[in-house]
Amino acid sequence: MKLDARQLRRLEEERARGVMREITRLPIFFILEDIFDTYNIGGLFRLADALAVSKIYLVGETETPPNSRIKKASVGTYKVVPWEYQETTEKAIRTIRDNFQFSSSSLQLVAVEQHPKAVVYTKANYSLPIILIFGNESFGIKPETLKMVDMIVEIPMLGINKSLNVIVAASIVCYHLINEKNILKV
Repeated sequence: MKLDARQLRRLEEERARGVMREITRLPIFFILEDIFDTYNIGGLFRLADALAVSKIYLVGETETPPNSRIKKASVGTYKVVPWEYQETTEKAIRTIRDNFQFSSSSLQLVAVEQHPKAVVYTKANYSLPIILIFGNESFGIKPETLKMVDMIVEIPMLGINKSLNVIVAASIVCYHLINEKNILKV
């Protein structure tokens, strides 16, 4: 079943739960750490739906649905993508390990961040299941979170601007990842 923007916006919560159960989810998780812009959060819900992400964890200062701007930007996808709020990234990681029964060694943690220790996203060796962590639009991912991850990946920036919008960066890295893992059988 594919729904257009109008249909997604009108999708009732009860029916959305049924639709949610029909989708085969990939072993990919998003952690949104202190993302302030509600339009970015909504856009990341749209990306998570497009990729059939298992779950989004909204962490720290990140706003949660049913915020009207998240609803608008997500085009209703917040109703069909599983999500929950956690106070910290560490708690979100622990919840994923416990609820999905992943061992520490089988679950790859990847921060998408401009950082001196980062590798170019196309040179990274990704494995599934994976948690992708995206950070604040101005300050990035917290230093204590970066200490927890297995790898930091970045998108090279050739101009004067230090980084891309979080939705754009997430899209680039995610579509590269699913292409590398041959999930897109195109």
